[in-house]
Parts: sequence; C-alpha cells; structure tokens
Amino acid sequence: MSSIVLRILTAALLGGALAGCSTVERLENVGRAPVLAPVGNPAEAQLVAPIPAPAPITHTNNSLWQAGAHSFFHDPRASRVGDVITVNVSVSDAAKLSNTTSRSRTNSDDANLTNFFGLETVLPKGMDPGSLIKMGSDNSNVGAGSVNRSESINLTLAALVAQVLPNGNMVIAGHQQVRVNNELRDLQVSGIVRTEDITSANTVDLTQIAEARISYGGNGTVSDVQQPRLGSQILDILMPW
Repeated sequence: MSSIVLRILTAALLGGALAGCSTVERLENVGRAPVLAPVGNPAEAQLVAPIPAPAPITHTNNSLWQAGAHSFFHDPRASRVGDVITVNVSVSDAAKLSNTTSRSRTNSDDANLTNFFGLETVLPKGMDPGSLIKMGSDNSNVGAGSVNRSESINLTLAALVAQVLPNGNMVIAGHQQVRVNNELRDLQVSGIVRTEDITSANTVDLTQIAEARISYGGNGTVSDVQQPRLGSQILDILMPW
C-alpha cells in the first residue's frame, strides 16, 4: 500500500475520531443549557508577571491621613470580600455578514501514438493510433451565506465581591432568580473589576468587567415549549444527512 493511501486512511480515521468525540459531547448536553467557562484569574494563569501584594496601610503619628488611602473620608465603594456592588448589564450588539463563493474548473486531456518507431502498427485491431486517450472533466461549486443578528439586553443586578486579587482587582459574582407563576427567570453575572472603574454610587458597567460571564435564561412551561424534544435533539445529532 502506497504512502499516499496510508495518509488518506490516517486522515479519515482521525476525522472520524474527532467527529465521534463531538457527537458524544453533544449527546451528554442534550436538554442542558450551554455551560459558561469559569472566570479566569490572570494571576493563576500567569498571563502576566506575578503581581506583588500591596504594602499594608500604616497610620502616621499625629495625622488623620492614612498612607495609601484613596480619599480622606471613608470610601463607600465595594472593596472587601462580601461587599455588595451593583452591575449594570447593557448589551446592544448587531452583526451582519455576507459572503459568496464561486468556483469552476474544466479539464481536457488528449493523447495519440501515430508514429513511434513503427511500433504503432502492432496495436490491436480497431484501435486508432491518432486517438488513444481522450478525457475531460467539469467541476463547479457555488456557495452563499449570510448572518444577520441583533441582540439587546438591559438589566441591573447586585453582585458580591467573591475574591480580592493581589493587585486590588476584585472577582465579583451575582445570582438572581425571579419566578412568575410557573416560569423562572435566572440571571447570573461574574467577572473581574477594577476599583477605579466603580462609580461613587457603587455601580459598574458591563463594558468595564474583564472575563465577564453573563447568563440570562429561564425554566418553566414557556421555556420547555421552545425547546425541541429530547428525541429530536438526539436524532439531529446522529443523523448524517
């Protein structure tokens, strides 16, 4: 078996294995909402050099001012684990993409053997030396795709400071649930904020939250009707056509 055939078989086996892994993962998530990635910690991921802990605040004798303080008076903004901070979630995104692909190819091959040291005379009867091989092929492929999406979300949520990083940035997490009759609305917010981005009213906007994770969904009779049945989801994954 030639090396080219072996390469083709290897590529096919690898493609089948990858497709199988994807199918298994999709089957495991049938009936579940998409799982959000955990909030990253830049200090643990070592994306940047380790951030040293700030020096402790010390009091100067005969002075009301504290070294390292942001202001003379008490800062009402969230700064410690367990403090509450208000998060303004405002998303207004729009995406519009369009592309078209067109490809065509035409091949033509001719071969003859009208004079080859007289050996053309030994060809089988009925074979024309002037037209031994004549092949041709046509290939055409046209594709088009478009995306037109628009999203708008405006929410306000109170979150808690879950962790204070060595450089002073804070990891926040908030969870809110509202139930109306048999329908449950669930909102979750998490991410990393800087103290400088928190307003004097102790609020922060979504655009100022790093590693932001926003989940807004629900459970109940209305949400259940909007989801395909489990059998339909399984068939949609397994059917090759």
